[in-house]
Amino acid sequence: MSDDLQSQFEQASLDITRLGHRPDNDTLLRIYALYKQGSEGDFHGEKPGFFDFVGTAKYEAWVKLAGTPQETAMQQYIGLVRSLGG
Repeated sequence: MSDDLQSQFEQASLDITRLGHRPDNDTLLRIYALYKQGSEGDFHGEKPGFFDFVGTAKYEAWVKLAGTPQETAMQQYIGLVRSLGG
C-alpha cells in the first residue's frame, strides 16, 4: 500500500467528521463498512446480538465487503467522502 493512499485515507477519515450535514443511514453504513474494510480487512470478531440493531446493521454492511482488498476499500472510502463534500 502506498504512503500516498494511506495519507489520503487518513485525511478522508478526518474530513468526514467535518461535513456540514449528516448523510443518510445507508450512506453512513457504507462509510463505516469501507472504513473498517480499508483499515482492518475482512470482518473478525463476533456477530452482535439479535437486539443490537445498530451493531447488526454495521456488521452486515462490513461483512458484505468480505474479500475486498484493503486498498480498494480505501480508494472507495476516499471517493465516497469526497463525493459528500469532505
